[in-house]
Amino acid sequence: MKSTESMTDFDRIIDRRELLKGSLVLGAGAFVATAIPAARVLAHPTIRFNPVAANGHDTVTVPEGFEWRVVAAWGDPLWSGEPGFDQVTRGTAASQAMAFGDNCDGMAFFQVNDRYLLAVNNEYCNRNIIYGNRASGLPENDDDVHKGMAAHGVSVFEVARRDGQWRIVLDSPYNRKITAATPAEITGPARGHDLLKTTADPTGTRSLGTWNNCGNGVTPWGTFLTCEENFNGYFAAPGQPEAELSDALKRYGVKTKDRGYDWSRVDDRFDVARNPNEPNRAGYIVEIDPSAPQSAPKKRTAMGRFKHENCEVVVADSGHVVAYMGDDERGEFIYRFVSSGRFVPGAEGNGDLLEDGVLSVAKFEEDGSGRWIELTPEATGMSREEICVLSRVAGSRVGATTMDRPEWVAANPHKAEVYCCLTNNKNRGIKPNAGGDPTPVGGPNPREANRYGQIVRWVPAGGDHTAEGFSWDLFVIAGNPGVHDDARAGSANVNVDNMFNSPDGLAFDSLGNLWIQTDGNYSNEGDFAGMGNNQMLMADVETGEIRRFLVGPKECEITGITWSTDKRTMFVGIQHPGEDNPATCHFPDGGSSVPRSAVIAVTRTDGGYVG
Repeated sequence: MKSTESMTDFDRIIDRRELLKGSLVLGAGAFVATAIPAARVLAHPTIRFNPVAANGHDTVTVPEGFEWRVVAAWGDPLWSGEPGFDQVTRGTAASQAMAFGDNCDGMAFFQVNDRYLLAVNNEYCNRNIIYGNRASGLPENDDDVHKGMAAHGVSVFEVARRDGQWRIVLDSPYNRKITAATPAEITGPARGHDLLKTTADPTGTRSLGTWNNCGNGVTPWGTFLTCEENFNGYFAAPGQPEAELSDALKRYGVKTKDRGYDWSRVDDRFDVARNPNEPNRAGYIVEIDPSAPQSAPKKRTAMGRFKHENCEVVVADSGHVVAYMGDDERGEFIYRFVSSGRFVPGAEGNGDLLEDGVLSVAKFEEDGSGRWIELTPEATGMSREEICVLSRVAGSRVGATTMDRPEWVAANPHKAEVYCCLTNNKNRGIKPNAGGDPTPVGGPNPREANRYGQIVRWVPAGGDHTAEGFSWDLFVIAGNPGVHDDARAGSANVNVDNMFNSPDGLAFDSLGNLWIQTDGNYSNEGDFAGMGNNQMLMADVETGEIRRFLVGPKECEITGITWSTDKRTMFVGIQHPGEDNPATCHFPDGGSSVPRSAVIAVTRTDGGYVG
């Protein structure tokens, strides 16, 4: 334990002696959680399970009474006549263009008439795995590059339950691959602006492709929202490593060297020296209609440009569509979009509601209050079009609160409250964000060099999602009470039986249970001893109780979650198994197979509800 002189205010608040008394209080009523008996079984009228133990197994672990099966894995064909996944070559550009993409992330289940569809993000590819047949572990020719591009984007495909198992319906008219080369329409206030014009598209209205698609959202009119996150890592300046880039490009992490994808080798638009505006055409919420496979994806500039994690959509009592979004980078912001128009069930105009609206950023105060600051020309000194394209700059100008990497946001379906994963931030209290904004310790970001993360919760004033004000608290502060007895031990609802780090994915089921997915350190050593592989937990937001439901295979991230229409199947994403040491991971095929990301279906053995 630190001496009293060296303790911060938060250290004093979270003193483990107080935690052992069964309560934790932050600020002026900011957080209150009751200690939960370790032996208690998380219960719901339709969901009961005994929590699973942390482990380092190379498989998926679920509670007794549940089972899982693979629905789709990287390289599985979506059309007949295509070869299955080739364990030796890991496929070609041609085979990947006809197959499920890599590293599945956000996903949603849709019913179109009597058919069932899954829309799944394919965020990126592990170069050392997809190119594991190459000595360099990197793309070595044009076909390799095109294969990687085809592994990115969104896979939309029909599924059907046959012999008790969900399977891909080959050749369905709804099956579709949206990749880094698919034409998309630029919409909203920034459409046609000079910042979006390129040599290939002098109108600034049509772009090609979507990539690094992270979390997702679903609209009440039945479309899929895919979120472009780390788009910057695909641009380079081959032959011009000393090229000077603008401050705006630097704020978004664009450099003259990419992350090894080498896309500029086959497409000049990824040469940032030649096409400095091309990065401005990525980093948006992209709306896709899974029921219309010929329709063009629409990039919604009104919702801002940043490294989008997911997009949680609710309809306010007034009928306005409200979207909550996190910018997943250290010290960046949480945003809210409120549509100008109102949602009317069944109306033809609903599909245009994301074209126009008000974009705001969150300001969290130390006393547990907060407010949304509108990003207007008057407040920012920027044009509306510039705000849409350079949203981070706008957020900095109005003094938004720098957050510990805001990831998935989830809204309670039964009352007006919203949760957001702040996954971690090694720079908290140490260095500013990419825009030079300070990242002080305090408020919803209470720990310096935050390695474990936390989940912040806010309640809009008067229960109105369009209100300016809100109150906030911390629902859980992750940590390791098996190693630490200070602030790093976590909040009172964290114990040695349910501890975790780096909360990332987040979603409510229809019953009001909150599901937490992790993407953190899986070393199981040192500060992370006892945590095992990444996992998924279920939380009771009324009591604060958290129980571990699922543990993934080695070196994976658990991300993406959705439910079948009848709520008897939960679909979960297993991303990048074996990312660092592929020779030691063989999920999901076993033996000596290549590790592959996959969507799995989790069901109860008695056929009951799982959400």
